[in-house]
Amino acid sequence: MAAPTAYSLIATDLDGTLLRGDDTLSDRSRAVLARVAGAGAQHLVVTGRPAPRVRPLLEDLGSTGLAVCGQGAQLYDAGADELLWSVTLDRELAETALGKIEAEVGLLYAAVDQDGVDGLTLIEPGYLMPHPTLPAVRVHRRDDLWTEPISKVLLRHPTLSDDELASAARTVVGSLATVTMSGPGTVELQPCGVTKATGLALAAAHLGLEASATIAFGDMPNDIPMFDWAARGVAMANAHPELKAVADEVTLSNEDDGIAVVLERLFSGPPARQGAPLPR
Repeated sequence: MAAPTAYSLIATDLDGTLLRGDDTLSDRSRAVLARVAGAGAQHLVVTGRPAPRVRPLLEDLGSTGLAVCGQGAQLYDAGADELLWSVTLDRELAETALGKIEAEVGLLYAAVDQDGVDGLTLIEPGYLMPHPTLPAVRVHRRDDLWTEPISKVLLRHPTLSDDELASAARTVVGSLATVTMSGPGTVELQPCGVTKATGLALAAAHLGLEASATIAFGDMPNDIPMFDWAARGVAMANAHPELKAVADEVTLSNEDDGIAVVLERLFSGPPARQGAPLPR
């Protein structure tokens, strides 16, 4: 059955968007995603998390479809448990970019996500995981981060804010990598030119769907390319101001089922409190 709205592709970020702060999905969100699927629309996770950190959530949802992972660097097929497409970050370029940023702002703490469906998250001494529930392996020295192909580098600074660190990184990295800010304590380097929009476009092509039929939900600046690509972008109430500034609509927070509020409205659900619209 065709979806009863203009949107046949529902693209959602995870952290700060679809998931609550404790990394769980509410019963209300589960119910509305089931309604979306029953209406013939596709739900697509588009996240900065690498495929191995997304697999358990997709299993919990019973999803056997696609997911865009690693800020767009990976297209993961949950049913086959394989990467249909992946782009790695050249490790020499990553080291060079890291050195340039440290020359600008001083000592950084770094981590990497390894490529592959079983890739590890490695963290160097001093790096604190922004999501303590996600598994990580601590290595003894920075050189140990580069032993296997990686999809991205995660950065933290002892005193600078995320906005300050991301801004400084962009001024010196140039074409070595793409700099993104995807959550509290999460500034990242990924392959140059790779964004959530490139991954979403690739996934949509696999599904035979278009940008004009896509609504996207997010909370951080790394979601801006996805909003630019999709027909409509909805920011959470807890979203970063940069994302709210380009959103078509602001819904409730992730803790208050903001995605469910919008999807219930679009997919003929019961009356729900709506977010405040913003000009494009």
